[in-house]
Amino acid sequence: MSAFSYIAAALIAAALAAGAHAQEAPIVVGAVVSQTGSQAGLADGYGKGLRVWEEQTNAAGGLLGRRVELRILDDHSEATRAGPAYAELIASGADLLVGPYGSAATLVAAAEAERARHVMANGAGPSERVYKRPQRWLFQTVAPYSSYGEGVLALAARMQCASVLIVARSDVASAEMAQAAHARAEKMGLYLPEVVSFSGREDLVPLVARAAAQYVDCWISFGEVRDAADTVIEMKRVGYAPRLFHASSAAQPGFVRRVGQDAEHTLASLAYDPAWPTAYNAAFAAAYAARWGRPPDAAAAQGHAAATVLARAVERVGSLDQEKLRAALADMEIETVLGTYRVGKSGEQTGIKPAVVQIQRGRRVLVWPPALAGEAPLEPYLPWDERTLLR
Repeated sequence: MSAFSYIAAALIAAALAAGAHAQEAPIVVGAVVSQTGSQAGLADGYGKGLRVWEEQTNAAGGLLGRRVELRILDDHSEATRAGPAYAELIASGADLLVGPYGSAATLVAAAEAERARHVMANGAGPSERVYKRPQRWLFQTVAPYSSYGEGVLALAARMQCASVLIVARSDVASAEMAQAAHARAEKMGLYLPEVVSFSGREDLVPLVARAAAQYVDCWISFGEVRDAADTVIEMKRVGYAPRLFHASSAAQPGFVRRVGQDAEHTLASLAYDPAWPTAYNAAFAAAYAARWGRPPDAAAAQGHAAATVLARAVERVGSLDQEKLRAALADMEIETVLGTYRVGKSGEQTGIKPAVVQIQRGRRVLVWPPALAGEAPLEPYLPWDERTLLR
């Protein structure tokens, strides 16, 4: 055979190999996201964040040299439908699973993952109920409700608060946040009564009066935006200003709109911000805004973080072997747009935590954790008669 023939044969073989590689089956990532029903609006960003991750990953060459394909099914905002939907995804060949939106649906989905011995990233199930029973195949990639008091209590210690009142709206999420914060505060040696539950403004009025009469240093509350606003309105009415005031939902725009400059110095929890200097966040926020025409919300970041964790496990293992992936997910520590992924012995998240922001001159200023906040100053919650009009 001539030299030309050898070259031609080699080129043909290379072309055939490239064609075979290009036709190799994609790595299928399955997820169940509420696209209809009562949860659809809240879950919308979650699915969109997954789509952005899919596009970014394929643009970078995929996983294990293969394209990734995202398959999303709708549970119609009914938790009981999550299990059959994941069974369908597994039966149809899904290689990786991202959990559904919401803790109730995640609990149902986890049972299917355990039954099939198939790893699943719990991207949006923050309730401790999901981990009441040890999970072997479910790995949490979102900040759990139990972590929501950690930052503000660290700040309370910095402000030398001796007494703390922890209050919570009577819903599952707020109650879990408050009970975990109470247990942490007790370990810190802070004086505090039991968590006080409330249902609305009519319950907050006597609570504020009681805190004022007892000169409570630190008020930590978990609830809705309207609760934060109602509390501030009542505190100003009676002239009570604790040394530190935290309302978990006060970072939402509706709080400042409701109380105006009286929002100053309020602390709030924040699960995510597009401007955070976390890993991959700048590229993710830019890609999301370009794709969907608006900045990503916390749900979008949760979807992206869940898929990122699975992808890093695949890269570490070098295969889709479920047992090896399970071992990698249990052991690894990596960065995501939400923070540092790290899990406990049952797969519960221990590294990712919500940040704490403070309203300063009408803007949200990151004050905790130090790794994100840097040297940002923490302002005291000024007495009402010492406040001046902002210009």
